[in-house]
Amino acid sequence: MRTVTLRSSLLVCTLAAVVACSRPVRVAEGTPEKPASLAELWQEPADPATRDLFHGPGGKQHAPPSDTFEFVAEDTTGHSPGFDVKDARGIEWSVKTGPEAQTEVVASRLLWAIGFHQPPTYYLEKWSLTGARTGVQEPGRFRPDLPTMKVVGDWPWHENPFVGSREFGGLIVANLIIAQWDWKTSNNKIYQLDEPVNGVSRWFVVRDLGASLGKVTYPTILKWFRLRGFGQGTRNDLADFEQQGFIRSIDRERGEVEFDYRGIYQDVIGTVTPDHVRWACERLSRLTDAQWRDAFRAAGYSDAEGTRFTTKIKEKIAQGLQLTAAD
Repeated sequence: MRTVTLRSSLLVCTLAAVVACSRPVRVAEGTPEKPASLAELWQEPADPATRDLFHGPGGKQHAPPSDTFEFVAEDTTGHSPGFDVKDARGIEWSVKTGPEAQTEVVASRLLWAIGFHQPPTYYLEKWSLTGARTGVQEPGRFRPDLPTMKVVGDWPWHENPFVGSREFGGLIVANLIIAQWDWKTSNNKIYQLDEPVNGVSRWFVVRDLGASLGKVTYPTILKWFRLRGFGQGTRNDLADFEQQGFIRSIDRERGEVEFDYRGIYQDVIGTVTPDHVRWACERLSRLTDAQWRDAFRAAGYSDAEGTRFTTKIKEKIAQGLQLTAAD
């Protein structure tokens, strides 16, 4: 009897997991009281080649004023260790250390470079704390808590106002190109802006992009259970990133793209069309060599490392540009 009960319980759990792994991807409004517009996710840069990828979306004006901060709290959530700190002006910063600090800065700049909204982020190789914690700290990613930008909610990849649009498909493609695999809902934030920027007062942002520039893997347990807490790849690993593929094949009759992706978001990936791929790759191809260098230099990479990462990314872009409307 116990064996039958155990088997029944396992069957129920397995069926539930299978259903969870095949969720429908559908359009839904961000908030019922205010319909979302595409401009809240993406806006065409006036001149992509002039975007400053060294200072990023925050520019020089929002960069840390010094390399000394007051300790506020230790952040024990997430994969990477971090801190909440305060600068001399009283502005609080979220700090992430470890390998994700570099990759998040690069990934954020690349998404912003092609028009997707991003908060300011900066990388400090040398900085120190005062207060309850003192001394020199590990290099870190710094993101300011600006009073003009407030997080008011999360939004999921499976259900949002932009599903089916070319721009949302392009966002998926851009994340695949940089091998960003941590797509949980809590990483996607809705920002409310005090004053409209380019006509919009709300942003839908893919944030916390540190799980990138490595290789996507697939733990065996995820074949049955879509669980958090199981890493789906490596991060900030140049050798792995150079091994990570991009497009495996194209089904021209169905207009579908098979990517070199083995993670748990196959249902989201499955919404991408060849047009989405070409759209994202065309925009990334407009970046200059100087911008690519600046994006990696801003995150503390050596010129040699930045060149190797960029070379691999450009290989993927070239592959995407080969797709035509007929595909």
